[in-house]
Amino acid sequence: MKNPIYDRVKMLMQIFAVFFKIGPSTFGGGYAMIATIEEEIVHKKKWMNQREIGEMVSVSGSAPGGVAVNSAAFIGYRLGGVAGSIAAVAAITLPTFFIVLILSLLGVVFKENVKAGAALKGIHAAVVSLIIVAAYKMWKSSVFDIATLIIAAITVILLLFTGIHPFYLILGGPTIGIAVVIWKRRNGITTRTEKERPEETKEHHFPEYYI
Repeated sequence: MKNPIYDRVKMLMQIFAVFFKIGPSTFGGGYAMIATIEEEIVHKKKWMNQREIGEMVSVSGSAPGGVAVNSAAFIGYRLGGVAGSIAAVAAITLPTFFIVLILSLLGVVFKENVKAGAALKGIHAAVVSLIIVAAYKMWKSSVFDIATLIIAAITVILLLFTGIHPFYLILGGPTIGIAVVIWKRRNGITTRTEKERPEETKEHHFPEYYI
């Protein structure tokens, strides 16, 4: 006989354990850990699929706050409601807090150390690769027709060659997207709001712990 309370506590513990494991990979910021989140959540735990992760990254990156914490809150809530969101956010921030605390204490001692500087340069190079992987995954799920390609291209150009604040670009993206969809529908043009994908081979069911 299933015990709902036991199942819920077990799920919350699993959420905490997974994100506590992901937390130390936050070198370089939230986007650098997207690959780790996907590996743990999609491939190992099979809690979500790649399409859902792509959507999560888009929403988390657009919302206020860090993308890592936003992603943890999103996945935690999806799996365990408010309690799951709290468990995920707490788990992903605790390792970072302790790492930053230790590095701050050791920084004074090793700031002039050549080997320490070389190690940090190596970390920087690896972080760039992780961010590129995250950008590629977002591209696959977000750019699927001419309209989204044009919006992405214009956004990159504005970021690189103008001083416009990213906030206005984030606000402008959905506004233009809605306008394009309305225009297509009024003119009888087939409208898609996500990339065409083969049918998922496995459905993902989530406990409804929304409280």
